[in-house]
Amino acid sequence: MDTSTTTTGRPTNAPPEQSPKSAFEVGSEKRHHWWIWVVFAALILGAAYWMYHQHQAALQAAQARAAQQNRAVPVATSTVGTGNIGVYQEGLGIVTPLATVTVTSRVQGEIVEIHYREGQMVGKGDPLIDIDPRPYQAQLSQAEGQLAHDEALLAQARIDLDRYQAAFSRNAIAQQQVYDQEQLVKQNEGTVKNDQGLVDNAKVNLVYCHITSPISGRVGLRLVDIGNMVQANSTTGLVVVAQLQPITVIFSIAEDYLPQIQQQLRQGHKMVVYALERTDETQIAAGTLLTIDNQIDTTTGTVKLRAIFPNTDSSLFPNQFVNAKLLVNTLQGVNVVPAAAIQRNAQGAFVYVVKPDQTASIQNVTVGTADGDTTQVDGVETGQVIVINGFDKLQDGIKVVARNGSGKGTASDGSGAGSAAGSGSQASKRGGKTKS
Repeated sequence: MDTSTTTTGRPTNAPPEQSPKSAFEVGSEKRHHWWIWVVFAALILGAAYWMYHQHQAALQAAQARAAQQNRAVPVATSTVGTGNIGVYQEGLGIVTPLATVTVTSRVQGEIVEIHYREGQMVGKGDPLIDIDPRPYQAQLSQAEGQLAHDEALLAQARIDLDRYQAAFSRNAIAQQQVYDQEQLVKQNEGTVKNDQGLVDNAKVNLVYCHITSPISGRVGLRLVDIGNMVQANSTTGLVVVAQLQPITVIFSIAEDYLPQIQQQLRQGHKMVVYALERTDETQIAAGTLLTIDNQIDTTTGTVKLRAIFPNTDSSLFPNQFVNAKLLVNTLQGVNVVPAAAIQRNAQGAFVYVVKPDQTASIQNVTVGTADGDTTQVDGVETGQVIVINGFDKLQDGIKVVARNGSGKGTASDGSGAGSAAGSGSQASKRGGKTKS
């Protein structure tokens, strides 16, 4: 087959030849590939720098931790002691006087004298108020006059009776006349007795004009003034007297502890009760349990108790709210530590024990009874040195140095309520918050 050709000698159906690329197009492609390599190299360098920075930071952190572990942390320490600690039951109590008397008048009259000052302490029989006695003095005089008159009539009747009896013995008069005279004597005796009652009543009213204190205690605010008229047996009081020495506190505890309390009372034991202020930080007074109520409150499952306090310093005031602490039992010879030494985490309570190499070690403990700043614990041994302050930078295994220079504390003195680090005596004085 013939193939047509062009004048140039190429076949007519052959594809056209591509023109060679210009120098500008070749340079553009090379420049485009160069930016890609620059970006890739920058990423490689950035990643290398970030890895180097992270390595340096980790190295510095490790060095800091090592330096922290090598540097001793200053702490305050104490020693686990052995002693006695009290088991208490607490309850909200209200101060209640043994006696509160609202003094009223038993006679009517005008107040002429007031002998007390507001808030004054008075004794039994001390004068309080005087009511005008003149009307009752006049009634007494009248009653005494009538009594004297009727006594004279009685004497005359008795004389006549003796004369009639003598005449009758001689058969000079009839016996009926003697009987009549005997009855007249009895009538006069009854009249005299009635007159004597009127005299005694007038004397009593005269005594009632001079009002005295029925109990020893503290008088309240003045309710009446001189010149006021008072009515007999009025419900409005003239003055209120409350006994403050001794005074009682009524509080409630759970019925679960009632058998134990009853047993100690039957054995004649005096159970100590402390009265603390509302914050449960300061002890106000110390007393003893007086009695138990005769029934349990079914709505709360508690029973009321009454404790008595000497209150010689008048620190307890009527209707004052206090926190009452009843000493139910005393644990003998238990391990006690300061409450500040006990720390807590997700696993429970623990303490930092200072080992002989002066490193702190976490030791789990079981917390028991607390008495103020002292707590009974299980899980430690007597004589072990524990940390009581300086926990901010403390970790397990870190070196420590005692601030007191000895690393020793003060053990329990074993007297009554246990103490550690010298806190037992303080807890006994201020009666800190306790748990059972």
